[in-house]
Amino acid sequence: MINKFLFKHIDNSALIVFRIIFGLLCFLESVGAIFTGWIKNTLIEPKFTFNFIGFDFLQPLPGNWMYVYYFIMGCFGLLIMVGYKYRLSMIAFTVMWTTTYLMQKSSYNNHYYLLCLLSGIMVFLPANKYASIDAKLNPEIKKISMPSWCKWIFVVQLLILYTYASIAKMYPDWLDLSVPRQLLENKINYPIIGQLLQNQYLPIFVAYGGILYDGLIIPLLLFKPTRKLAFYSSIIFHLFNSIVFQVGIFPYLALAFSLFFFAPELVKKIFLKNKPLYKDNQVIIPNYKPILIGATTLYFIIQIILPLRHHFINDNVLWTEEGHRLSWRMMLRSKSGYATYKVVDKNTNQETLINLNDYLTKKQQRLVTTRPDVIWQFAQHLKKDYKSKGQDIAVYVSAKVSVNGRPHKTLINTKTDLASVKWQPFKHSDWVLPSQLDK
Repeated sequence: MINKFLFKHIDNSALIVFRIIFGLLCFLESVGAIFTGWIKNTLIEPKFTFNFIGFDFLQPLPGNWMYVYYFIMGCFGLLIMVGYKYRLSMIAFTVMWTTTYLMQKSSYNNHYYLLCLLSGIMVFLPANKYASIDAKLNPEIKKISMPSWCKWIFVVQLLILYTYASIAKMYPDWLDLSVPRQLLENKINYPIIGQLLQNQYLPIFVAYGGILYDGLIIPLLLFKPTRKLAFYSSIIFHLFNSIVFQVGIFPYLALAFSLFFFAPELVKKIFLKNKPLYKDNQVIIPNYKPILIGATTLYFIIQIILPLRHHFINDNVLWTEEGHRLSWRMMLRSKSGYATYKVVDKNTNQETLINLNDYLTKKQQRLVTTRPDVIWQFAQHLKKDYKSKGQDIAVYVSAKVSVNGRPHKTLINTKTDLASVKWQPFKHSDWVLPSQLDK
């Protein structure tokens, strides 16, 4: 049964078209970062970046070299799209994209993480077997079929993503419309649609429509009688998100996944008219079967476990941020705050208040006032900076944070020297004070 499910060959039209769209979106995401000023604001203007903890060695290239970096990455996207040196291009893009993802947290976005995962998956897929330069230069690799697992690996990944996204929204601040209202109120200055987004019923659509869509979209796409309705709903849902919340390429990437749910005949008819349709349904057991099953099982176990980890860490993830990333917790909270950093020379006891403008961009300052892990990282950066001047210091932080419009509460224990605290990635940091979000 497992052999037929995973290794029965099916028409590969969906994967071929997806490769073309995926490569194009990778190109647009890369060059878009150049022309929108994202690279300048995120990787060039900052004196340093807040990388994922443990990846301190990943820092932006000096000067304007990050523009060159992203241009090269965009070129790899084009090579993926046309299917030239596909495997090498896919590996290069995966490494370059994942490197920049781990390099900074100022612009954390779930679709950046998704693109890391998808790029890694695409490395192993036979996506260049048709309508590619590789297949034209080497006709021996040309194929019109693929094993079924190439489809199901996307379906399962999406099922995990959307299920967790739906479950994460089932908490009081989302259900009582507090967060959706704040999200839409922040868009009031949008040209043309700003006032329309203030409609009193729109938060209901965003809140409960989001839960229902995320929770049901994969089953509805899999079920043939509801497939078209689900697809049309996807178009409305993702275009709304693209226009209103400006979440990059994710809405279009999500729509591209629909290819794997429709009949190959339809995909071929629309996109690859001259391609033969594969109908043999052969079951071909490859030599790599044990490796594939073992590696894929481990991968999905990790994907299932990661979003659950905040349940095993003390306090509310909305407050501590511990377990927030890599968990498909999308647009779930609004935070504001202010913080004071006090540096104390251990030898002279001289105290100095840090002017954040001397170290950080405005974007980074929002993080070092509300995110405990970034607050800790900045304290470590101050320690290194003062050590280079021959001073041994302690760093104390007074931070007040508001979550989803609540009154500001003290976030950090003001008596803890954050410069001397070790980071514990799998435990709650006890220098983060209790949230009291329900009080």
